[in-house]
Amino acid sequence: MTTVRLGLIGAGKHGSRYAKHIVEDIPQAQLVALCRRDRQEGEQIAARYGCNYYADYRQLLKDDRIDAVAIVVPPALHGTIVPAACQAGKDMLLEKPFAISVAEGQRLCAEITARGVRCMVAHTLRFNTVVRTLKDHISRIAPLHSLYISQRFEPSPLLWLDRKAESGGGIVLHTGVHSFDLLRFLSGCEVATVQCEIRSVMTTETEDNFTMFCHLMDPANRHGIAGTVAGSRSTASRSGLIELSGEHGQLVGDHHHGFAYVLKGSARIPLPIEPAVPTVREAVQAFVDGLQQGTAFPITPDDGLRAVAIAEACYRSAERGQRVHVALDSFPQ
Repeated sequence: MTTVRLGLIGAGKHGSRYAKHIVEDIPQAQLVALCRRDRQEGEQIAARYGCNYYADYRQLLKDDRIDAVAIVVPPALHGTIVPAACQAGKDMLLEKPFAISVAEGQRLCAEITARGVRCMVAHTLRFNTVVRTLKDHISRIAPLHSLYISQRFEPSPLLWLDRKAESGGGIVLHTGVHSFDLLRFLSGCEVATVQCEIRSVMTTETEDNFTMFCHLMDPANRHGIAGTVAGSRSTASRSGLIELSGEHGQLVGDHHHGFAYVLKGSARIPLPIEPAVPTVREAVQAFVDGLQQGTAFPITPDDGLRAVAIAEACYRSAERGQRVHVALDSFPQ
């Protein structure tokens, strides 16, 4: 495969970023067509990037010129669009969250496997340079004892995010999955139990604040690793704090503000960080590279499903007011 010919399903605020990066930043890819429900906006974006416009994603999937698709739509639509892409034989890059529930995610995984298509999940924070720097330096403080991850944002202007029928959930599902994925990515361990509290400060149908405590299973440590994840969409500010604590020190960084330190005793030592990169661009590049080279994608449907399982456990815990187990038995070992 010389040039990867892509179709884009969903060209709204976030999907437009995909279109821009495909056309302007990734020479190995070509944007053949895009689909957006708003015809006027969709036709304008298609004209801007010199590609075809489809009003219906099913028509886009029938386009034989398209090798693979990027699906950037509200997650409640994944249950319909992903099977259609599988039936059309299209490999796919799927925006997180992978699904709105573990049951739906298992169904999508089965469909992807049965149809023999390839799928990468866009947990884009894995490509953030602060995150990668912290991961590269974990050996300096190992073994890990605890992780703290927090993401805080302004209230979202996207009205559909607070319509549960479209969004599938609130900040736990939409932003929390990024942090849940980082728990696994940074520690190399699985989350076994969670206890979570959720609140609605400015939203009505979905939560916009949560705090979650969890236990990660570590084969090298019978005590495991303690994790804390917090998130909000109700503050006039942004941050992305990460703190890793280990036997030989701490790593502290912020993936939004672009700093990282290692703490040894009372000393705070800055870590060298590569220049910040657009993480969506990096995700699309990894997807295209995997297709061209026939290599494994860095983020799999299993990774996406495990993040959803943690989110689902958070909702169960908040409803019951107690610690609950993550459905690890839902996954092959």
